[in-house]
Amino acid sequence: MNLKQLSLMLDLSQTTVSRALNGYPEVSEETRRRVADAAKRHGYRPNPSARRLATGKAGMIGYVMPTGASVDIDPHFVEFLSGLGDYARAHDLDLVLSPADARDEETTYRRIVANKQVDAVYVSAPRHGDKRVALIHQLGMPFIVHGRSEGLDFDYPYLDIDNEAAFHEATRLLVQLGHKRVALINGDDTQTFAIFRERGVRRALAASGIALPPHLLRSLAMTEENGYRATRSLLEQSEAPTGIVCSSLIMALGAVRAVRDLGLTIPGDLSLIAHDDVFPWLKPENFSVPLSTTRSSIRAAGQRIAERLAARISGLETGARGEIWPVDLVVRGSIAGAPG
Repeated sequence: MNLKQLSLMLDLSQTTVSRALNGYPEVSEETRRRVADAAKRHGYRPNPSARRLATGKAGMIGYVMPTGASVDIDPHFVEFLSGLGDYARAHDLDLVLSPADARDEETTYRRIVANKQVDAVYVSAPRHGDKRVALIHQLGMPFIVHGRSEGLDFDYPYLDIDNEAAFHEATRLLVQLGHKRVALINGDDTQTFAIFRERGVRRALAASGIALPPHLLRSLAMTEENGYRATRSLLEQSEAPTGIVCSSLIMALGAVRAVRDLGLTIPGDLSLIAHDDVFPWLKPENFSVPLSTTRSSIRAAGQRIAERLAARISGLETGARGEIWPVDLVVRGSIAGAPG
């Protein structure tokens, strides 16, 4: 079925059908739903070249992917991308990855905007005063940030989880259980998610007059091996922590291995809470001791980013709306009262 046949069947003009399928705001929600249902029922697929000519849209979401020897593609990114791809595939959007030198992403952003290769972009792993966000804002391309960047003098659209509140609640629970030496194994502390998480831990401890000294803080790339090394170094100190809050379930795998290698137990010697991004292949309840977690699906975040980008492309979403998701705290068997 082509556009003309679909419009005749619906008794609508081809222009109205085209605009309904491409999410134009002047088409009513009732008409948009009617057209979408008919297109799905009869297997109509718009021709990408014709759609671009008619709408001026490429039907593509862009991501500038830093590359180089110092850049790792970790499972968190892959899981997020899977969620984004789920939505994009179901809504006839394509995802374009543009590799860039990690030391010079600006050139790539300028090129894809100048060439009109994509209709919108998303930015991940934001840092304080992130220059990428400032540049895209200046260039006028629709975008959304996955996370938040502080230190910018303008508002911008973003989606984030409440990292500070999540790690505040996790730490407060450990303090309520009598833990006075609580360590944090964090992600890269140049990225704002890690900054917020450290703030949450410090705020919960400070409420009970407890500090987070430098020897109980580790900030590392979120890998299993880094989790192992960080946990060993913490537990081999004379004043070892009795509780650890960990920024990743993947790092927690290493933490559990380190506890076992040192002949200690969870939760007898150490209480452990980790952040769970909800990987389908790594379940906290399947750890040797079911792991307490702060929980928010990074795949769902990818789907929501794609949904909002599609809305911005079509004009259904405008402005600089921020969206912050609450995070669940799930208590399992890996925490107990402080030993001794």
